[in-house]
Amino acid sequence: MKYAGRLAAVAVVGALSLAACGTDNNSSAGSSASASAPAAAGNDNGLSGSVNAAGSSAQANAITEWTKNFSATNPGVTLNYQPSGSGAGVQAFIQGTVAFAGSDSALKEDEPAQADARCKTGKAINIPMVTGPVAVVYNLPGTEGLQLSPKTLGGIFSSKITKWDDAAIKADNPEATLPSTPIQAFHRSDESGTSDNFTKFLKATAEWPYEPAKAWPAEAKGQGSKGSDGIASSVKDTEGAISYVELSYAENSSLQKAKVANGAGEFVELTPESAAKTVETAEIKGTGNDLALSIDYATKTAGAYPIVLVTYEITCEKGLPADQQKIVKSFLTYTASDEGQAALKELGYAPLSGALLTKVRTAVEAIS
Repeated sequence: MKYAGRLAAVAVVGALSLAACGTDNNSSAGSSASASAPAAAGNDNGLSGSVNAAGSSAQANAITEWTKNFSATNPGVTLNYQPSGSGAGVQAFIQGTVAFAGSDSALKEDEPAQADARCKTGKAINIPMVTGPVAVVYNLPGTEGLQLSPKTLGGIFSSKITKWDDAAIKADNPEATLPSTPIQAFHRSDESGTSDNFTKFLKATAEWPYEPAKAWPAEAKGQGSKGSDGIASSVKDTEGAISYVELSYAENSSLQKAKVANGAGEFVELTPESAAKTVETAEIKGTGNDLALSIDYATKTAGAYPIVLVTYEITCEKGLPADQQKIVKSFLTYTASDEGQAALKELGYAPLSGALLTKVRTAVEAIS
């Protein structure tokens, strides 16, 4: 399935028409969907206005699809989403220029205090909404089904493994015929939650000497490309390339995807289902309605693909201006609904489910 049209619609910060209902996905006017009962997109035109949001490019395809579906029955509200990257989105939220930020990592270090200050009468909360499996993508014609262990990935992205026929890659792929092509390792040049999650995976599972961060460590070298779309284009255009990017971008660009070994040493193909197995075991480290997660990148769960990111919608539990609060709550009620989550699977994301989804709905219900 191709998503270029959808991505383009968001990448230019499209003013996408969304009508707010009191709960965008509830048929009754003026109320939010229950935390335990899923809802579908509603048709209550009681709200009007616009909100700005920014952040993760990993969820750009999801935001486009959600907005399209939601606007079909709710044409009264405009949502402007700028896929500027997680770091930029969080800063825009702290500065008060957007009503919510999409971030591929939860608020950390000094960010929670700054975000709480922006909310004034309440606190900022991390609401997981999109599970974006991170694909290890490569461009090596004639070499399909490549398998890579975390240790090998650490060597490649720290510039210690520089040829595709290196002994470490051969050990992961004993039956493959590997060329001596130089490896061209690409990373995100902008601050990115995808980089943050990918380096967390490397730190937890490989011999990775650098601290996880949204900014790629300069010492690791490699070549930079801006945004998820930039990474996908660079890999597609460069023979011998390897990088990391969300599954939806990998599929949109028809990129080769490697199987990655989990903590049990099992090489696992990336699918929404195999990624969901890792998220299902994540521990909630936040309190109350702050649902920041701790992901086990070394999971030994059978069939679990280990490199995943969760995109959070970061907003004020309390403290948004009333007009923004109603629109944000309405939209997030829809995205957390069965209908909203079901739309993700077709785009290469893994829908939330079970106890975590129930907690997400409770957190959205609490926005006031």
